[in-house]
Amino acid sequence: MSENTTHFGFETVAEQDKARKVGEVFHSVARKYDLMNDVMSAGLHRVWKHYTVETSGVRPGQRVLDIAGGSGDLSKLFAKKVGSGGQVILTDINASMLGVGRDRMLDEGLPVPAAQCDAEKLPFPDHYFDCVSVAFGLRNMTHKDLALKEMLRVLKPGGKLLVLEFSRVWKPLQAAYDAYSFKLLPAMGKLLAQDADSYRYLAESIRMHPDQETLKQMMLDAGFGKVDYTNLSAGVVALHKGYKF
Repeated sequence: MSENTTHFGFETVAEQDKARKVGEVFHSVARKYDLMNDVMSAGLHRVWKHYTVETSGVRPGQRVLDIAGGSGDLSKLFAKKVGSGGQVILTDINASMLGVGRDRMLDEGLPVPAAQCDAEKLPFPDHYFDCVSVAFGLRNMTHKDLALKEMLRVLKPGGKLLVLEFSRVWKPLQAAYDAYSFKLLPAMGKLLAQDADSYRYLAESIRMHPDQETLKQMMLDAGFGKVDYTNLSAGVVALHKGYKF
């Protein structure tokens, strides 16, 4: 792959085209995103997100940035953690996804501002947040190294980055997981969201995402002082935690 191309699922595309193509996927699935997550993971995505927030160490009065937060699941949970004296900001590069999350925050009476922005160029000051989270969003970013450096920049010293992302499943489960991902998932996408192609991309994007150890090294290379990870559901998902010293 040349330095001006990148992956869009299993397809090789020009770097400048990836954000647009990913945007088209999420514009398409935004309104059915939560329903499809529930169906695809049998509700487990909610367990993974609760685990992420419960083990985050976030306390009342702190500031949290939720990157690629989409429909707002993590922002909602973090808002309850930080309380009225804290601050949670919900961000996403995709206007359709952000609109769903913003409306949910308003409907639930949560004071969570929403900002459309690119994780590779965050419009926030240095050393501002106690915690930054990105759940199921890093794999869609064109320059993951730049995004990780930006996340580090906006964290306070002593702050923590949480990356919840699909990862490498336990090897004995690989064949069954592949059959599910490439046969059942697009079929469910067609049935429930009238969009098989977007869900085929999502399955492919998971396979192209760095595995647990590779992502850990990428976070260390970005400047995090310490990184550890926990496999969830036999490695279907991993939660990486990066600490800024």
